[in-house]
Amino acid sequence: MIFRDLEKVRASIKEATDLDVAYAYDDLVFPEHAAFLIEFDAESDKQIYCYFHEDCLPDSKTEILDQLTQSFQKRGCRLAPKGTFTLNQKGEEIEIRFV
Repeated sequence: MIFRDLEKVRASIKEATDLDVAYAYDDLVFPEHAAFLIEFDAESDKQIYCYFHEDCLPDSKTEILDQLTQSFQKRGCRLAPKGTFTLNQKGEEIEIRFV
């Protein structure tokens, strides 16, 4: 199992977007406002993936992705966009659908 450096991800998100991590679970990290989320790679601690909420505006997505990419590169990681996601309330639980 690969070590998941949550502090590296937290610092990268904070530097790039000035957002804090709201929630982390298993291999997913959710920043405040959920405009995007970060996924750890299962086999490499140098590869990180980014999903954007389906409602994120294209210009905002491009700007956020560029800032995150630069921030992760400073910390020795590659960031790759992986798609979009939606969040749905299911009773007291939240369902994440990756598109």
